[in-house]
Amino acid sequence: MTTSRALLLTHGSGGGIESNYGPIRGALASGGRHVVGFDLPGTGGAPRATDPLELDALADGLVAEADAAGVERFAVSGYSLGTTVAIRAATRHPERVTGLVLTAPFAYADHALRQASLLWRDLADSGQHALVARLLVPLVFSPAMLDPMTPEVVEGVVRLTGESIPEGTPEHADLVARADVREDLAGVGVPTLVISTTEDRLVAPALHRSVAAGIPGARLTELATGHAPFAENPAVWGKLITEFLSEVEQA
Repeated sequence: MTTSRALLLTHGSGGGIESNYGPIRGALASGGRHVVGFDLPGTGGAPRATDPLELDALADGLVAEADAAGVERFAVSGYSLGTTVAIRAATRHPERVTGLVLTAPFAYADHALRQASLLWRDLADSGQHALVARLLVPLVFSPAMLDPMTPEVVEGVVRLTGESIPEGTPEHADLVARADVREDLAGVGVPTLVISTTEDRLVAPALHRSVAAGIPGARLTELATGHAPFAENPAVWGKLITEFLSEVEQA
């Protein structure tokens, strides 16, 4: 196995490595960094789960993805639901994880996130993808992005969102409502950057700040986007991640 600079990616609910990290994957691989994506069940070619998702199994799956890629030690960049997988991997496999970058993280779902996720789960499970999109678009994108759009353009965004929902979304959204890594936070022993998407209306910035406060020595930085930095400001998002990884790798 290689011990060279490596980064594992883990994505958000109802997304995938390509949709969430595609716009910045080239930047993340700069300087020869080995970048490996971990798609949750039911997206990106990974088979859909037949049972509810569990964080321990997903954390082990992330490490197995590193093993398959020949990577011994690696940093993890998690986005949204992927941050809970990243945190659990760091505490479950501390000998493998060298650093964390957590974008729009939550340690548990507050009432607003839980209720939205349960509705998201039920609509997706019943095949009502157009309604899933109508729920998510105003929660995921910031007013600064949506407000200048014409109604016709917004309808187009809703349509494209509905058409891109992966089959594993019900299980992803269900895990958002159940995931709880609050007890893991104090056990994270690697350098950590928390990126708070300050215009986020799905995962409240207060949840981001709580994660940063709970991880010893974690650094908190802000990015003025909604919940989808890959759509609203990928250049700055990628720069924040790569600059932090460079610091960790040099250390």
